[in-house]
Amino acid sequence: MQTPQPLLTLTGTVEGIVYQSADTGYVVMELDTGAELVTAVGNIPGVAAGEEVALTGRYVNHPTYGQQFKAEICQRQMPASSSAILKYLSSGVIKGIGPVLARRMVGMYGDKTLEIIEKDHRKLAQVPGISQRKAADIFEQYRRIFGIRTVMLFLSRFGLDAAASIRAWKLWGPLTQQVVEENPYILCNETVGLDFERADGIARQMELSSADPRRLKAGLSHVLTHNLLNGHTCLPRDRLLETTAALLDVQEDPELLEELLEQAVEEEELVSDTFGGRNYIYLNRLYTAETYIAGRISLMLGNVPPDDKDFSKEIARLEQQLDIEYDELQRKAVKMALNSGVFILTGGPGTGKTTTLNAILFLLEQQGEKVALAAPTGRAAKRMSEVTGREASTIHRLLEVDYRDPETGKHNFKRDEKNPLRQSVVILDEVSMVDTPLMCSLMRALRLSSRLILVGDPDQLPSVGPGNLLRDMIASDVIPTVHLGRVFRQAEQSAIIQNAHSIIRGEQPDLSSRDSDFFFLERGSYEQTAATVADLCARRLPDAYGLDPLWDIQVIAPSRVGAIGTQGLNRILQERLNPKNPMKAQFQFGNTLYREGDKVMQIKNNYDILWKKDDGEEGTGVFNGDIGVIEMIDRPSQTILIRYDDRVAQYTTDMADEIEHAYAVTVHKSQGSEFDAVIIPLMRFHPKLYYRNILYTGVTRARKILILLGQKGTVAQTVRNDRKVKRYTQLAYLLRQGALETPGG
Repeated sequence: MQTPQPLLTLTGTVEGIVYQSADTGYVVMELDTGAELVTAVGNIPGVAAGEEVALTGRYVNHPTYGQQFKAEICQRQMPASSSAILKYLSSGVIKGIGPVLARRMVGMYGDKTLEIIEKDHRKLAQVPGISQRKAADIFEQYRRIFGIRTVMLFLSRFGLDAAASIRAWKLWGPLTQQVVEENPYILCNETVGLDFERADGIARQMELSSADPRRLKAGLSHVLTHNLLNGHTCLPRDRLLETTAALLDVQEDPELLEELLEQAVEEEELVSDTFGGRNYIYLNRLYTAETYIAGRISLMLGNVPPDDKDFSKEIARLEQQLDIEYDELQRKAVKMALNSGVFILTGGPGTGKTTTLNAILFLLEQQGEKVALAAPTGRAAKRMSEVTGREASTIHRLLEVDYRDPETGKHNFKRDEKNPLRQSVVILDEVSMVDTPLMCSLMRALRLSSRLILVGDPDQLPSVGPGNLLRDMIASDVIPTVHLGRVFRQAEQSAIIQNAHSIIRGEQPDLSSRDSDFFFLERGSYEQTAATVADLCARRLPDAYGLDPLWDIQVIAPSRVGAIGTQGLNRILQERLNPKNPMKAQFQFGNTLYREGDKVMQIKNNYDILWKKDDGEEGTGVFNGDIGVIEMIDRPSQTILIRYDDRVAQYTTDMADEIEHAYAVTVHKSQGSEFDAVIIPLMRFHPKLYYRNILYTGVTRARKILILLGQKGTVAQTVRNDRKVKRYTQLAYLLRQGALETPGG
């Protein structure tokens, strides 16, 4: 285990600012300690040259910039001497004051210059070059600098960091403390980003009543926000009220909660709309996103080519050229895709979906169309590139991510209505994984004349985020759709594909085969199952098929917890595949021990991580779902190098919250990826975790070998459990409504 360095305190004067972020307060500065000049970094908003500071923190080695002092706590004093004040004002900390004007001000008021600015700024007009208006402006800027510090001091009492304080200051300025004292739940807004539980804790410290109207209104928004994680874009009014009352323990006064909901709607904090005779409540941004998607699709459905061509001759020429024969449904799909403003192509494994997509692509390019290929994850985009032979990108890359607020991680895109994509056609794969906000961003970036082709498998799991896009669009029955259901002859030879289709039809898979690509191994206990998983990865599959345990074999589990959940399996597999070795460096992060040679997954999009390819090409960006292996851990410099296929990315150890072990991953995390061999352990029956679609999704991740192990009864119950998780969304209704309102609809 790596022992953290002890905290140190450095005192000195800020000599200069190398880098400063107005958004987060992050700063790189040179600190004169009297003995040496030290590069210090940390969240210290508004710091400027000339200030005296006491920094508490540790020395770290940045992989690019070398040794730095990373400050965790900063105590600040404004410069007191004339020389320090001159340096402070000359640094540009106050706009409009440069070295010349600073020299005049300090020449007139000396050590009392800052006191004059703060308490009697009108006297500044006596300085040549400063008018009364400029003096007032200097005072306002100075007050702002101290205002941020005051806000930070106030909010730090409740455990809020500098970045959250800056976000609050940007919203409310000098009124921040007053605003928060009046309603601490206001910190739960999207800009500041505090969660409800923490705001509730602040409210208790302020002695607010549990039935306070401010708490009840915040509780309504919290329940809606929390249910985004369950896939809902909205909630029925009655269910929202019932859930909120139970959460806040205020069931005795339902009328008050109802009244406050009406007030939130009237004040446009929430949105109310009625669909099919039932009233639903939305967060504003989700209502905007869902209605925007429906509106744009309704418009795009009218973007059909001027002549409704048959394309039979073009398809016949393509068949001859590629020595292939499309079936009638594939030909229909190609024709509909080429003649529609929006088109949906669906199908399970082995049904010719890729073959059909390639035909559509070829004929679009033949017509001179500029086509963009995209998928929701990096691995899905890579697979799309492999099967089409054309470049594909993540949706985020296509829209050109521009992080304006790295602390919240919220995406801003350069591509939108004002700067649309150049391509005339966008083909989006793995649509079932796309959530409503991301789809809205894509729709905003399309030209009014653009066309959209959506590809996916509606039987796979829906997105982790809010929405049920693919199923809703199909259910609307207004978008041209072709579902490929026939399994082609060459695919029929695969038991993986045969059993996948059996599972989704509710039929039991054949577990008796011993000479195919689909195997079942019965085990009687969790311990036996976990031990067999480890043995399959470490010995049996590599010996029998020459597979690489790290790159070719993937364990996929329905759950994170338990003896055969991903957390338990990752510990066992690390011990078996990458045991402790004095020649391998390791470090502890939280409860997880990382070691050179470990298989890991990036669990969030990070567009700033530096990487270098084996051929010398350099770039930035590692994406959620990317799987790699730790090549090097350098403890003195706190640097980690992780190989992702042909590129090596550079991390620091404090970025370990962006990775997790990936010897075993959840079914959701595996979506959009394929692996040569997949192992799925199933023991006992958990109705909320083991259901038909989750097993189908896991099975369809395997290219060559699929091994189920555990109990036959669990497999049978999982297939029978056709659990359909209800997602409250209204996209299908909105699309049908749009079709009715569109002329000719």
